[in-house]
Amino acid sequence: QVQLVESGGGLVQAGGSLRLSCAASGRTFSSYGMGWFRQAPGKERELVARISSGSSTYYPDSVKGRFTISRDNARNTVYLQMNSLKPEDTAVYYCAASKSSFGFWHESGYDYWGQGTQVTVSS
Repeated sequence: QVQLVESGGGLVQAGGSLRLSCAASGRTFSSYGMGWFRQAPGKERELVARISSGSSTYYPDSVKGRFTISRDNARNTVYLQMNSLKPEDTAVYYCAASKSSFGFWHESGYDYWGQGTQVTVSS
C-alpha cells in the first residue's frame, strides 16, 4: 500500500510558477513510476508528467518546456515544477503511482492516488 499526499497548490498569476510536491509512504517508492495528472471542471483527467523508476520522463505537448517532473527517492517525494503558467493550467492536480509502465499515459495505468491539490492561474 502506498499513500500519497500532495502539497504546493495555490493561486498564481499567468506567467508565474508553482512547485507541487507529492510525499509517498512506504519503503518501495523508488520502484514505482510516478505521474502527475490534472482535471479541470467538466474535463477528463489528463496526464501532465510522468517519471519512471529509472527517472525517464514524459510530457505531453501541452506542457512540454514549461513543466518539469523530478523525484527524490531518499525523501520519497516527487515534484512538479510548473513555469510560465497559463489560465488553462487551472485544475486539480493529482499525484499517482504505478507498479508498471504499461498504459502510463492514462489514469487506469496507476494503482495509487493522492487527494489532489488545486492550482488556479489568474489572467
